Amino acid sequence: MVVAKSEPKNQAEFRPANAPTMPPQVVMLQMANAYRVSQSIHVAAKLGIADLLTNGAKSIPDLAAATQTHPQSLYRLLRALASMGIFAETEAGEFELTPRAATLQSDIPGSLRDYAIVLGETWHWQTWGDILYSVKTGLPAFDHVYEMEFLDYLAQNSDLASAFDRSMITLLETIDNGILANYTFSTGTIVEVGIPGGYGDLLARILKSDPNSRGVFFDGAPGLKLAKSLLAAQGVLDRCQLVTGDVSESLPHGGDVYILKNLIHDWSDADAAKVLQNCRAAMHDGSKALIVEMIIPPGNAPALGKIIDIEALIMSAGGYERTEAEYRSLLATAGLTVTNVIATRSPFSIIEAVRA
Repeated sequence: MVVAKSEPKNQAEFRPANAPTMPPQVVMLQMANAYRVSQSIHVAAKLGIADLLTNGAKSIPDLAAATQTHPQSLYRLLRALASMGIFAETEAGEFELTPRAATLQSDIPGSLRDYAIVLGETWHWQTWGDILYSVKTGLPAFDHVYEMEFLDYLAQNSDLASAFDRSMITLLETIDNGILANYTFSTGTIVEVGIPGGYGDLLARILKSDPNSRGVFFDGAPGLKLAKSLLAAQGVLDRCQLVTGDVSESLPHGGDVYILKNLIHDWSDADAAKVLQNCRAAMHDGSKALIVEMIIPPGNAPALGKIIDIEALIMSAGGYERTEAEYRSLLATAGLTVTNVIATRSPFSIIEAVRA
């Protein structure tokens, strides 16, 4: 496998060292054209270009033949991406991987290929195209475009649902790595609540690291079926209980740690408080709840969560990304007290809470 060249230190390396500071109009032009970059990445991911370059640089004729594309058009696409550090053109006119392009390979830890593909698919693209509707009404653009809620749409389109689940796997892997690197679990019973794309991976990793702990995986029937296979493959199924249910109604009682990751942001304050109240009701006095979410930083600090918050606006009713103060208030409403907020090497933080 070819090792990609090191990542540029900063964006300035993409223009001449003596280039003047860009005026606001030029910066705005670059930012306004960002959707074109996203769509170009989507096409490169869908064509599997990064996989074709895993073993070394290739020429445009070879890449075009492998992807059944128009050679000159493919060159123009890769040239544009290479100008942003996504692939690189060699002096021989071939293209090769860079660290950014390498993330679009399929079978690597942390692959972003499926995520990049989903971002550019028609259903997602058209939803963002109707963002003005959400800004004017506060209602989901997705429902406006497709005349149904997103989860109902997934239920009616199994291929799309599978693709969406695959796109979530990398995101959840990033979250799980952040949790495991920044939080120490005591021996006990760990309860993980399932979400799309997450079917017990974190629970399996926790149990494998502590042979004296036991696990409970809580989800609907389809999620439990997938979780059973995963937990069995990881050799921890004999220490797990699979429980069918709905977080909006109740959670399994008696857990020492309850993990709700990438979940609460999908709910309005009223609905989220109900879920957290159900969690509190299931906890004993020594239990801890771990709410794993993006936390919006104050002021004008840049944050991925601020963009994902717009995704929440157009995709679902009521859900949004919250600030730390908003999470503290929400948890207090549910009878939970925040004991720690832990930043991780990812866009996600761990909010630890106990029964008030």
